[in-house]
Amino acid sequence: MIFTDTHTHLYSDAFADDRKETINRAISSGVTRFFIPAIDSSYTESMFELEREFPDNIFLMMGLHPTDVKPETYKKELALVESELARRKYYAVGEIGIDLYWDKSTLAIQQEAFQYQIQLAKKYNLPINIHCRDAFDEVFEVLEREKGDNLRGIFHCFTGTEEQALKAISYNLKLGIGGVATFKNGKIDQFLNKIPLEHIVLETDSPYLAPVPYRGKRNESAYIVNIAEKLSDIYALPLEEIAKQTTANSAAVFGI
Repeated sequence: MIFTDTHTHLYSDAFADDRKETINRAISSGVTRFFIPAIDSSYTESMFELEREFPDNIFLMMGLHPTDVKPETYKKELALVESELARRKYYAVGEIGIDLYWDKSTLAIQQEAFQYQIQLAKKYNLPINIHCRDAFDEVFEVLEREKGDNLRGIFHCFTGTEEQALKAISYNLKLGIGGVATFKNGKIDQFLNKIPLEHIVLETDSPYLAPVPYRGKRNESAYIVNIAEKLSDIYALPLEEIAKQTTANSAAVFGI
């Protein structure tokens, strides 16, 4: 079985003491494909180091995270994103989107940065990887303006309602399903079996949002298997089928 973690922050300081061991542990568990979202330019070199060390397993994205869209720096950061996309191969523009949990005052420039990066993704024929926190309406507002055959990607860490899931899918987005699906109060497990598996990809968002039975601890890519086991229960399908279909879905998005 081949599993794919479509969203993991392996460059995080949370892995400073055992990064290589963590990656090898995941590979030993069958998780052999790791897609790495960008945050801002301060992490770029760490992402390159990961890629150099595990060139067959690590696939990089480029983008500016919404919580790092700051009035004094965001235009410079977006210029760096564009220069990187022009310079070399990336597999997605992300993670990008809107986050109103931490700061509502930057909504206007978050929307500006989100839409601009969607347009960059279209320019370079890349998928997007969307971060959305307390901002479904605001994210959908931008997606509605940019919808079309050349818009595709992943709605990362999907935690919305069934209606919101179907709306996201209507914009040609897969749903990134992670540890929240295993939480008793996660709610998405109550309707996920109504969403065809072809619209689902697996992710950890490690080191955050560890699934049961590791909830509250550091998350890592090996725990994709625990998330897949939960989906196996939800969809009443063999674990092998969950692995096969979700990895195929990730390949359809990222082109690899």
